[in-house]
Amino acid sequence: MAYWLFKSEPNAWSWDDQVAKGDAGQEWDGVRNYQARNNMREMKVGDLGFFYHSVNEKRIVGVVEVSAEAHPDSTTDDPRWECVDIKAVAPMPNPVTLADIKAEPRLSELALVRQSRLSVVPVSDAEWALICQMGGYRA
Repeated sequence: MAYWLFKSEPNAWSWDDQVAKGDAGQEWDGVRNYQARNNMREMKVGDLGFFYHSVNEKRIVGVVEVSAEAHPDSTTDDPRWECVDIKAVAPMPNPVTLADIKAEPRLSELALVRQSRLSVVPVSDAEWALICQMGGYRA
């Protein structure tokens, strides 16, 4: 299993919107960055990810699961763009802020910190475990 982080502006697509989709989940569509797209191409059904509210909140608010592997993005006819589907698993009991992450030296290499503008990034096993501990999340 691999781990990921999905960033969204809460006014465009929020954790509550994701939860409302239930087990059907939702396409993680509209991504127009090659590196983020390539990250999604690496995902497998069952991989887990953090759901991160960007802009004003800047915090991890939930955990999602990849429910469908990369497929054409339905929001474009351009075949270069693909997306995965994700579904909500659970809220993060104690949301983990970007400030919390930056204050933790063991997370200095986290892609969220190093590539802050990228909307879909990998998370290592150690980073995943530490952030789950920080947020009080137990699988």
